[in-house]
Formats: sequence, structure tokens, C-alpha cells
Amino acid sequence: MALTARQQQVKDEFIAVRGTWSSAWERILELDTDFLHAYLEWSAVPLRKHHLEPKVREFIFITADAAATHLHEPGIRQHVRAALDLGATAAEVMEVLELTSTLGIHACNIGVPLLIEVLTEEGLRTEAAPHSQRQQELKAEFAASRGYWHEFWDGLLELDPELFAAYLEFSAVPWRTGVLAPKVKELVYIAFDAAATHLYVPGLKLHMRNAVRLGATAAEILEVLEIVSVIGIHAATVGAPILAEELRGRAPAPPGGDTGDLDTGDLDVGEASDVV
Repeated sequence: MALTARQQQVKDEFIAVRGTWSSAWERILELDTDFLHAYLEWSAVPLRKHHLEPKVREFIFITADAAATHLHEPGIRQHVRAALDLGATAAEVMEVLELTSTLGIHACNIGVPLLIEVLTEEGLRTEAAPHSQRQQELKAEFAASRGYWHEFWDGLLELDPELFAAYLEFSAVPWRTGVLAPKVKELVYIAFDAAATHLYVPGLKLHMRNAVRLGATAAEILEVLEIVSVIGIHAATVGAPILAEELRGRAPAPPGGDTGDLDTGDLDVGEASDVV
């Protein structure tokens, strides 16, 4: 369909600010132009501040999309491509993915303390068992490799030192051989802990503290939060094309075989589907 002057203006502004366009954005533009423009203004705020290095900003987008709680493949693809275009190396992007892959351990960070609480309430546990020599060594190794210790690790170390040791080895790889600065690593953790699909408060506060101690500014951390705050737009980027498709299926075909007002043949600028 032919765009109105207002729609074309919003589309042009979107491409200028975000550097991308897709059929999903076209559908949103056609269905509610004001909504798309409001989203553009919101999502552009952190992009205009430049507190984070451009490729680090892309690392945060990758984190939000690649996290196990979100797995938004079009966004991962777009922002991996953007990071590489900005000079990121394969090793840097892979490290972002490795750091983000640690999210699953939060099942134990949340679950083990609750298990201990239940066991105590049921009279099956009275106090923590003393650490063995091996457990003491694992705790020291974790603190040395990661630069911190938090009480939410205590229960897992006590109840299953074998799993703790395996996770320590897994999570330590990017810290041992990775190429990202420690501060950037902590910003990645902040991104997936803060995202609306996870909201892991203990880890979020811990990694904010770690980042600050490593030199991160309040503005840098706030920019991470602002970037991940807009992932809710995927309700529209996924849903609006479905709505448009359903509307086309319900509309009677006009004379001449026109398929209706909502076009499907847009040429994308950039990736097939934008992230946020």
C-alpha cells in the first residue's frame, strides 16, 4: 500500500536513527503509525547518549536476545551482524554468548536456598555442614577467578560440590581465556539479569556492584538497563505481522485482484527482523 506522508516521514526517521527496516516494522507502521514513532523515540534514547562504545552496545542487544529466557533469533542475527560491522571479533561475540549461557545456573541460585529452607522447616536439616578441604578449595578458586563470592553459592557448594565444580569450570572459561574487559563482562551479566524475561534481582545487584568496582559509571549501567527495557516491543514485531495476515484473510478481494491495503512485499533495509 502507498504510505501517507506521515508514515513515510516516520519510516525515513526510523531508518536514519536505527539503521534498519523490516516487514515487521512496515506492518506496525501501517497499523499504528503513532505507536511506531513513540517506540522509535523511546528506543533511541540510549543510542543518542553514547556512554557505551558502539560495539559494546551491540553486545548488550545480543545478550538480551540470546538469553535462554528470550531467544529472539532475528535480533541475535541482526546484532551479531552489526557488532561485526563495528569491528567486533568472533572471539568477542562468542564470549558474549558464553557469558550469557551461564543464566541457567539461576535455577540453583534460587532453588537450592529454598530447598535448604524446606529441609530446615521439616526438621531434616539443622545447620550447614562444615566445608571439606575440597569445598574450601573450590570456594577459593571461584573467588580468585571471578573476583567475588556471594552467599547464594553457599548452599550449592554444600549440597553438591561436584555440580559446583563443574559449573565453576564452565563459567570460568571466558574469565580465563576471554578477550572482553572485566567491566564489559559484568555489563553482560547485568543485561540478562535485568531483562523483563528474567528479572533476577540478587544477581543484578551483585553484578552492578562488581561493575562499579571495575570502573563502570552510573551512566553506562543505566544505558544497559535502557537498552534491555525495550524488548517488550517484540510483542508487536511478532504479533503485528500476524494481525496483518489475518486481516488480509478476512477482507474480500477487491475488483482487479488487488490483495488489499496491507502489503507484504517490502524490501528490508538491514536484517529481516529488528530486535528492539
